[in-house]
Amino acid sequence: MSDPGGTFLLGGELSVSRMGYGAMQLAGPGVWGPPKDHDTAVAVLREAVEAGVTHIDTSDYYGPHTVNAVIKEALHPYPEDVHLVTKVGARRSEDKGWPAALSADELTQAVHDNLRNLGLDALDVVNLRLSDATGGYPVAMSLAEPFGVLAGLREKGLIRHLGVSHVTADQLDEAKAIAPVVCVQNQYNLAHRENDPLVDKCAAEGIAFVPYFPLGGFSPLQSGLLDDCAERLGVTPMQVALAWLLQRSPSMLLIPGTSSPEHLRENLAAADLELPADVLADLDRIGAV
Repeated sequence: MSDPGGTFLLGGELSVSRMGYGAMQLAGPGVWGPPKDHDTAVAVLREAVEAGVTHIDTSDYYGPHTVNAVIKEALHPYPEDVHLVTKVGARRSEDKGWPAALSADELTQAVHDNLRNLGLDALDVVNLRLSDATGGYPVAMSLAEPFGVLAGLREKGLIRHLGVSHVTADQLDEAKAIAPVVCVQNQYNLAHRENDPLVDKCAAEGIAFVPYFPLGGFSPLQSGLLDDCAERLGVTPMQVALAWLLQRSPSMLLIPGTSSPEHLRENLAAADLELPADVLADLDRIGAV
């Protein structure tokens, strides 16, 4: 398989597979500590790249630090066509929380931590993640100051492209007035459709929309209607959910995560699944409930 799901040009420059891979689940329980099975984590990353995945999503606060270390071990030196997308704006607390870390010093340190632990001189894409003290969003705040810090690091050559996460449409526009934005990373899946207008806005403006928790995250998608659609097609419900996202928007990029080689193959196979009109109509009813 090559470029599963087709390709998308991030920033008109970086060609990535629309079916990517999210590395968060390579950390231990609670996204804390090293992988439960180190060798399998390395194998999953290598198999993803061998299967044509060229978009890998990560962050140095996964672990913290441990996931980036595994990525470096598995893939460094990185193939020229593989692009790593990371995020900053949060940190991990001793109670395993996700508090905001949006000061200039914290953002600058986070970028250097990602560079060091991934073994890179420049990061392909850095997303600014907005959140409140508890990690929640959306947050009614201006992102001008923190996004400006990242724009300055981009001018210095430490970052090639910028994205935003946990944002509203107005916050996206605010960021675009400071520096080009190549992707938006917000929660979105079959059952959580609050970002429908933002998905369409991104497609119209040539910006990638990267849904996190595409399969529900900590609360996996559960729907009798989804199960019925999958049974009619002879595939798994999660494959249907991923295929629906790919067909939802041409600028949709997926980053389902897994620490299992078998689950990885199942996710990748969803890139070849074309959902017929009657199934799409039924699936649209899930988000309308």
